[in-house]
Order: sequence, then C-alpha cells, then structure tokens
Amino acid sequence: MFRIGYILFLLLMGTSICAQDFSAYEKKLFTQGSGVLPYRILLPKNFDASKKYPLILFLHGSGERGNDNEKQLTHGGELFLRDSIREQYPAIVVFPQCAKKSTWVKIDVSGEWGNRTFSFYEKAPPTQDMLLLEGLIKELRETYAIHRKQLYVGGLSMGGFGTFELVNRNPGLFSAAFPICGGANPRIARRLTRADWWVFHGGADDVVPPEYSTQMVEALEAKRARVNYSLYLAVKHNSWDYALKEPDLLPWLFSKPRLR
Repeated sequence: MFRIGYILFLLLMGTSICAQDFSAYEKKLFTQGSGVLPYRILLPKNFDASKKYPLILFLHGSGERGNDNEKQLTHGGELFLRDSIREQYPAIVVFPQCAKKSTWVKIDVSGEWGNRTFSFYEKAPPTQDMLLLEGLIKELRETYAIHRKQLYVGGLSMGGFGTFELVNRNPGLFSAAFPICGGANPRIARRLTRADWWVFHGGADDVVPPEYSTQMVEALEAKRARVNYSLYLAVKHNSWDYALKEPDLLPWLFSKPRLR
C-alpha cells in the first residue's frame, strides 16, 4: 500500500510540475447587451500604454467551449507565453472563449463521424458569439494603442472556421490570418484578399476533411490573394500540434502589415 501511495504521489507531483501556469493571461469578461464573452489577455512585457502594439486573436475549437475562462488556452496559450516569443514579438494576445452551445460561425454538418460533410454559407446571420467577438475587438481597439496594420487572427477547427468568417465579415481589418483544420465557402474568397493567409490542415484528418482547406486555398489563389498552404499528409485532426511548431509562423505573421 505504501508503494502504491508513493507512486501515486510521484505521478501527482509530476502532473503539478508539468502544469502550465497561465496566470500571466489576465481573466476578463466582455459584455454586450445580455451576452457575455470570457477572454484571457496577455500584455507585452514592460507594457507601455503610449506605444502601439500588434493584436493577435486566437480562436479555439469546439472542445474548449464553455465559461470557465481557462480551456481556451489549451492550444496556443503556451506558445505566446514563452519568454523568447514575448521578447522578440511584443504583442497583445487575446484568447476569447465561445459559449458551450454556440459556435463562431453557422455551419451545417451531416454524416457519420469519419465521413462528415460540412455545408458553409456564403451569407448567414452571425452567431451570438461572433457578434460578441466583434464587439470585443472594437473595445480592445478603443482601450489599447493597437497598430492598425498589425491585427492578426488564427484558430483551430471551429476556430479555423471562425477565422475565415471573422475576416469575411471585416474585410481590410486583418493583415494576416492562419486558420488550422478549418474551411469556409469558397465564394467568400473575394472578400478575403486584403489579408495574407497561411492555411494548415492534416491530410488524414477524419474530423474536418482537408478538402475544405484545399478548396479555400484554390479560391484564394484564383483571386490573386497571398496564401501559403501546409498540408501535413499523415496527420489527423491535430494539425495544430504541427502548425504551432512551424519555425516560420511568427516571423511570417509579424512581417505582415496590410499592403492593399
């Protein structure tokens, strides 16, 4: 019994040591009407309110929905918290959290798991959380000195869908976007060309088929948009594990002022 208890103690200690401390991301709530959007915000080290900073928005996937104001940091939160990243790329980083039964964008899904079909709208009423997200962006721009040519957005899965939709609804606002394992209606590509794009997907994704990113890349290229595409052939839905480790992602992102 002592041996078992000791092993459990070591396991718990290991879990505690490995747990990421996200306390540097301040917990906040954005309210608009009767709606509430939890979000975490990370300010640059030695933040100077008189200086202009880039803004990075990161939209989580469906598994991180809720109102605990914590789960949305599961993927990506550690990256932007690294000392080396904060020193080299000072920016205001924001992780909003979508409500449990909501989404960033309206999408219809049919079929069985592993063989699903996604139907994207060209024009659809915004979801409650998309409206809250847009309200939050407005408030952030009024509160902080954000560089108008350095607004960036990215996200994974449901957040990848949301990335396309947020840029679609706000053409000319974002300088660069990096959707991961997402997709959209190719007909909206004409409204996305003022941003630079880096699209990511797993070639073996059985949750969101890679064809939905591929068709968006082809549509963007047809409209002469600046777009990169990383398709990880043997990777399934967790392509964010690879995208967020791309050594050129942040250098690419921060090199993108809006040029059009």
